[in-house]
Order: sequence, then structure tokens, then C-alpha cells
Amino acid sequence: MTVRPRLVVVGDPAGRRVAFFQDALRSAGLPGARVVSWPDVLGGRARFAAGETVRLDSPGEDPEADRLLRGVDDPARVEGSGRWYARFTAAVAELSGAVAEAGASLVDDPGELAVLFDKRLCHGRLRAAGVPVPESPTSGPAAPAVGGWTDLRSLLDTAGLRRMFVKLAHGSSASGVLAVETNGAGRTQATTSVERGPDGRLFNSLRVRRYTSEREIAAIVDALAPDGLHVERWLPKATQDGRAADLRVVVIDGRATHAVVRTSRSPMTNLHLGGARGDLAAARAAIAAAGGRWEDALGVCERAAAAFPGTRCVGVDLLPATGWRRFAVGEVNAFGDLLPRLTGLPGSGAEGLDTYAAQVAAQFPEARLTHDHLTHDRHAPDRPTHAIPRTTGTSTT
Repeated sequence: MTVRPRLVVVGDPAGRRVAFFQDALRSAGLPGARVVSWPDVLGGRARFAAGETVRLDSPGEDPEADRLLRGVDDPARVEGSGRWYARFTAAVAELSGAVAEAGASLVDDPGELAVLFDKRLCHGRLRAAGVPVPESPTSGPAAPAVGGWTDLRSLLDTAGLRRMFVKLAHGSSASGVLAVETNGAGRTQATTSVERGPDGRLFNSLRVRRYTSEREIAAIVDALAPDGLHVERWLPKATQDGRAADLRVVVIDGRATHAVVRTSRSPMTNLHLGGARGDLAAARAAIAAAGGRWEDALGVCERAAAAFPGTRCVGVDLLPATGWRRFAVGEVNAFGDLLPRLTGLPGSGAEGLDTYAAQVAAQFPEARLTHDHLTHDRHAPDRPTHAIPRTTGTSTT
């Protein structure tokens, strides 16, 4: 007799991610997972039992978890990602111990999760593994910290960078990201979704804006710096229909299974900032026309995922250079699988399956999946329905 798994998912009980995972389990003929909320984990109330298999999902959709992790009452605020990271990694470490002590098993490696949620450490690990990444003066554990705008200007001058992305080390969904440009005359401008209030507090906005005053840019960078900053060269991207393009590629158990093109008229391709899904077939054709191979582009993503062998599923942000001939990895996302209604790539083994169903099929290959959960989309459209994106713990494509 086949022993049916006893599954636990730690996430937002009312969120889309948990709903999609439960749908995938049901379609595979497997029992639904017991759901443990992040507030229960953070409050020390989570309990596990021998024989359970525990999956961690993003706390990013849960406003109470966000408040507990970041210590701010307004989810639109940018600040607090450093506190979020410290509390989140400590909670995951404690949870891992409780799972082991109970005789249960954790799906992914907590130490890798801590690296994935620090862009500086993640970038350094990728570079050490030979994965192509943008040049960065803050890459790796030994890199200098950026204390503010003065430090940043010094780093950029030393590295000779005139176009760069300045990112919160522990941010996501483009929170706190600035695309900064300087010219030979010393003029500086920044493109960002960050809105600075009259009192100096920073807020995420759904409108991308441009700051042309170095004084304003410096004030934003100085306010972001206490949470930790990562800086990397702003690589010129390939275009599709006149819009900058990149790709989110999901890698499950070492194999690239899903891919989506993201396009935008701004440097940020996130959907909630005006980005749109592009044409994957056109991107593949552009790669072939440039003399490249689609398989090689996916291979870069699989090499990036291989740097995290204890993590079963990651979302890789792949940056195609102008002309679609060369590729670099911008980020690797621990919770980069929220791609509603996207089915697997031909030849990936995930054909007809969304990202959650593909993960279930990989973990439980003996289960039989149906595709009923792909015929309707009652949970949510592609675009987020909330007005302001969460700042950490999730990945919005």
C-alpha cells in the first residue's frame, strides 16, 4: 500500500500561493496540506509532527507577517527590510530546529534561503560558481558596506560605473530599487518607484518617476542605506517591440521548466510597475537569429540554480544583452514561482502544468496530475490586486 504524504505548508492561509499549491495537490490526487501561518511561526506557536514534510512559502502576502517582520504599520513603507531579513532568517532557523526535533522534514535548506534573500551574498555565490552576473562592487561577504550616498559615489568612481542599479540587499518586487545614471559633467538622475514624503519617509508607489536632483537622490540612498544596499552595473537589455525585455525562468530540481518574457518602458519590468508579459516565441526567434541557442539561455539559469542545490525551486531573472546573444543572471528568487496560468516549456517534463503542479509532480512522481486547476483562474489575475506591493518576501513578476 502506498503511504500518502503528510504535508505542511508555511505561508499565508488566505493567499494565492497556498491556494495554488493546494489546487496542485488536489489535482495530483494527494491530500491537502496542513497550513501554518507565518504569524504563528513568528509567535512561537507553530508545531510539527513526526513524518510531516514541511514546505516554506513566502510571507509576503500576509500583512500581519509583514508588520511583525519589518516593524512598520504601513505596508507601503520601504524601510525595514534589514529588520525583516534578520527576523525572517532567525525564524526559519528556529523553525528548522523544531521540524527536525519533531521528526519531520523540511523541503528546502534554511542556509541557502538566507543567501537567496541577501542580494550581495547571492551575487557573490553566483559569481564564484562561474555564472555570468553584472559587475558589482558589493558582491560577496567581504565586500564593503554602503553607508550612504558618499560611500556609493566613492565606490562607483573606483569601479568606473556610470549606469548602475542600487537595490535593497533584502528587498523584492522592485522595492527601493533605483536605476542611477551619471554623465561626464557629473549630473545624476535616478529612475525609481520610491516616493519620498515631506518628512523624509520612503514609500513604494505604483508610478515610476525620475529624480534629477543629486540632493534628492542622495537623500533617498541615505535613507535606504541602514537596511543594506547592493549595487550592480546596469546592463543594456535586449528589446521587444521597443520595450526593454528580460525573462523569469523557473528551475525545478535543476531543470528549467517555465519561462516568461517581461517587457517595460522603464528599467523595472515588474508587472505592478507597468511591465507586461512579452512574446516568448519571439524571444526564442530573436536568440536564434542572433546565432544563439535557447537551450544555452536556459542552461545559464540551470547553472544559477545549481549554486543552491538544497533548494528545489527557484525563479531566475535572466537578463538578455542587446541583440539577444549574451545573457547574465540578475537575481535568483527563493519564491519566484508565482506565475498564474503559465504552463511548462516543451520538452521540460512540465508540459501542461503550472509551476505549483510541476513542483508537486517532481516531488511526488507517482502521483497522477490532472489539469482541472488550469481551466479557471478564480484566485487572481496576472496583475496584483492590491494597491501597493509588499516590499520583501515575495517576488512579483
